Amino acid sequence: MKKASTIISILLGITLIIFGLNKFFNFMPVMELSAPGLEFMGAFIKVGYGMTIVAIIEIITGILIATNKFRALALVILFPILLNALLFHMFLDPENILPAVLVVGMNLFLMYSSREKYGPLFQA
Repeated sequence: MKKASTIISILLGITLIIFGLNKFFNFMPVMELSAPGLEFMGAFIKVGYGMTIVAIIEIITGILIATNKFRALALVILFPILLNALLFHMFLDPENILPAVLVVGMNLFLMYSSREKYGPLFQA
């Protein structure tokens, strides 16, 4: 399980860093979205700070996860963003859901593999 955790940490970390940097430098082709997906993303981008915050969180948590520094904390911080991406694709753009399923799955696997670190969060 330790070897799998290491491999998945590196894969997830690199994925997050690449997608986070892409939000600043636009080096990957733009994904075709459905009409409702375009409307949602247009509103989110129009807010002004939304994508910048998401990109910064992706880059920072990607580095922390890939280097195994504060990985448990990074996974908790990252989870709401990945869950929102999954829900976005589930309800507004189901044709492109696979990457979101994969990153949420990696996040959940890594959280499960270090579940002992989350015990104190559930104590009153």
